[in-house]
Amino acid sequence: MTSWIDDSRPIFMQIAERIENDIIDGGLPEETQVPSTNQFASFYQINPATAAKGVNLLVDQGILYKKRGIGMFVASGARAILVEQRKRQFFEQYVVAMVREAKKLGITTDQLAEMIREGERSE
Repeated sequence: MTSWIDDSRPIFMQIAERIENDIIDGGLPEETQVPSTNQFASFYQINPATAAKGVNLLVDQGILYKKRGIGMFVASGARAILVEQRKRQFFEQYVVAMVREAKKLGITTDQLAEMIREGERSE
């Protein structure tokens, strides 16, 4: 874990997002234990209730589950759920906005596709 707290967004949401990223990236495989709320609280120097709120957000979504007396674990299928959610968010936040702006500028679908290919080559 690295320090990354951003004061512009609620900390509990950042905790949830960090766990999501670790699941998507493979750092937290399915059926493995996630750090405890006390570990998050200690590492980021936040209130344990704030850390718990972030973890519980993922429990409510079925991404994490509790093993009584042991801790929180990544649910089976969690990565696929998160990837699908992120794809929807990506579409809504970036693709729709990009297409809308392209239309305003008179950029055709073919021109837009070529711009995307050009962007891939420049990386």
